[in-house]
Amino acid sequence: MEKKRVVIFGIFDGVHEGHLSLFAQAKEYGDELVAIVGRDSASIMWKGKKPKHSQETRLGLVLKEEDVDVAVLGDEEQSTYIALQELNPDIVCFGYDQDNLAKDLQIWMQKTGMKISLHRLDAHQPEKYHNSVL
Repeated sequence: MEKKRVVIFGIFDGVHEGHLSLFAQAKEYGDELVAIVGRDSASIMWKGKKPKHSQETRLGLVLKEEDVDVAVLGDEEQSTYIALQELNPDIVCFGYDQDNLAKDLQIWMQKTGMKISLHRLDAHQPEKYHNSVL
């Protein structure tokens, strides 16, 4: 039986309870959870700011988490989804606040004909654990 691979995206600028909830929820959709950790350039594009921690540090933090099986850095060039294509996931899960990313990925999927199941995950106390609050 082939493993079902689930992918999540994030900057993960310091792993907090909201991220742990994201990992646990996403893991429920499959057997292997892969986190694509956004590069510094992705943080600037999607969040309008540079992260506090380097992309290598953030990758290391995510790799230490129990529910994450694999973590890789995202693409240098945004919206190309090369890393995603190489991972060939069955499912991509989005955090409650990743609307722009979800729309961008759907556009890419339409252009490329790639078929991946998409799921939105529930927020975990966003008023307390969202990075903009922390």
